[in-house]
Amino acid sequence: MILRELCDGTVRFGELRRALKGISEKVLAQHLRELERDGILARVAYDQSPPRVEYSLTAAGKALKPIIEALHAWGLAHAAKQKQRNGAAAVN
Repeated sequence: MILRELCDGTVRFGELRRALKGISEKVLAQHLRELERDGILARVAYDQSPPRVEYSLTAAGKALKPIIEALHAWGLAHAAKQKQRNGAAAVN
């Protein structure tokens, strides 16, 4: 989910947190640190008040973009099929 949000470009921490409903600040920060450590995303911290931190995909992260988009499309199609099945089961 984090990578999907970063596919469109640079995103600030607060924007990520709002986009990923239900994730705690602690868990999001932990996952971002892991992705940065693994070379998938880049973190830029600006020395200003209030603090501003931006995240973007590295070249390695951008190479994952087609895979991420394919998984996203599959998830949407699968959810639609599940909804259709559940609707049909309720009618019967």
